[in-house]
Amino acid sequence: MAPVIRLDKLTKHFGAETALDGVSLEVPPGVVFALLGENGAGKTTAIRIMLGLAEPNSGQAEVLGLGSARQGLAIRQRVGYVPERPTLYEWMTVEEIGWFTAGFYGPGFLPEYARLAAQFGLPPRKKLGALSKGMHAKVALALAMAHQPELLILDEPTSGLDALVRREFLESMVDRAAQGQTVFLSSHQIGEVERVADIVAILRKGRLLLAEPLDQLKAQVRRLTVTLKDGVTALPELGGEILSQRRKARQWQAIARGVSDEQVAMLRAQEGIDDVEVQATSLEDIFVAYMQGSNGGMGSVFAKQEGREEVQEDVQKIAGS
Repeated sequence: MAPVIRLDKLTKHFGAETALDGVSLEVPPGVVFALLGENGAGKTTAIRIMLGLAEPNSGQAEVLGLGSARQGLAIRQRVGYVPERPTLYEWMTVEEIGWFTAGFYGPGFLPEYARLAAQFGLPPRKKLGALSKGMHAKVALALAMAHQPELLILDEPTSGLDALVRREFLESMVDRAAQGQTVFLSSHQIGEVERVADIVAILRKGRLLLAEPLDQLKAQVRRLTVTLKDGVTALPELGGEILSQRRKARQWQAIARGVSDEQVAMLRAQEGIDDVEVQATSLEDIFVAYMQGSNGGMGSVFAKQEGREEVQEDVQKIAGS
């Protein structure tokens, strides 16, 4: 089955800064795909290139079989997109923005938007400029979902939502995937991502570290706490890939990938080892370990390049599509 999204060696520079560095990945249909990364990792840049709102320096992006560089308009007509900071016409009411946007879609848009607006508790006759940040986010979500797109692209979609609405919204994303639709989301809410994502990808400083099924990733990565005997200082070979490690007195704690049960048993049998404790890891544990690994650290922030001016421009383009 053809991928819904395909990125092939995608590279993007902002002056001397590299936002994306040869990123390649594929998103299959009917999944919730989560893109994780620290601020400035390149997540928003990747999304904008996918939608044809920015051009890469090299590489290619395809969405729904369409080339992002040349067919961005057609892509934006077929997907639902919520930017991190949605910009709406604040002089319109909740009802009016639905009526205005419906002109770009089919006849089913308006009743579905009204249903979603009611579900989110949006006051139909209240002007957008008088809404809270959370209400703004709900309007943007309703607009993005009302034409029932086969692909929904969300950049920090739950920012500003209260806990109950956030949970209901995320559960609805799982339902969409179960019906064969695809959800691509970028989020800092790692605990939320863990509850809903089928596949996760991690970007660090513009480089893709991994992209794989979440259950497979969590099965591969474990936390090892090794207690050394008195007088022993060096941590023995653990096997597998050590994502991060730290020492406190006689204990070494490591987040490791690919360490088998047999290797753990051999570790326990070594001289100088007092105890080895093995624990499961959360997605947050894994994410932090990759960020704090030997090549970790906080990446450059592309706030100006990915800032409010571009988001406003993007919304105007989408409204015109």
